[in-house]
Amino acid sequence: MVLSCLTATATKVRCLEAGAEDYLAKPFSMDELLARVRARLRVAAGRPVTSLVAGRLRLDLIRREADSGAGPVPLAEREFLLLRELMQRPDQIVSKQRLLSAVWRFHFDPGSNVVDVYVSRLRAKLGAATIATVRGEGYRIVVP
Repeated sequence: MVLSCLTATATKVRCLEAGAEDYLAKPFSMDELLARVRARLRVAAGRPVTSLVAGRLRLDLIRREADSGAGPVPLAEREFLLLRELMQRPDQIVSKQRLLSAVWRFHFDPGSNVVDVYVSRLRAKLGAATIATVRGEGYRIVVP
């Protein structure tokens, strides 16, 4: 949890993308801080998740490495975030818009092919059959 006097959206986004679970800007009420801490404790007590598994694909959330059976492969930040988003919904189609929002924080489609480029990078690292393109709908992790 980050407590800061900085209120710029870019600062908050950088902290959250770097791994912070929450961001609270000063000044804040002690009641709000305690409520957020209690919420984090409830989540942490529920289940310590350190990896995601979909079929033979494993994503290490601590090391930020993926293994599709040929050994661990280090991932760049956006590759990791994209793969995590897909693996949280195995065998479900995840729309390009959802990926743009979750990974790049774009809440609109800028007409860019950035998602396609990163999916291509992941396929090169993990195998072409790991991520399926569902034409006109999005992408999904293939679970054999």
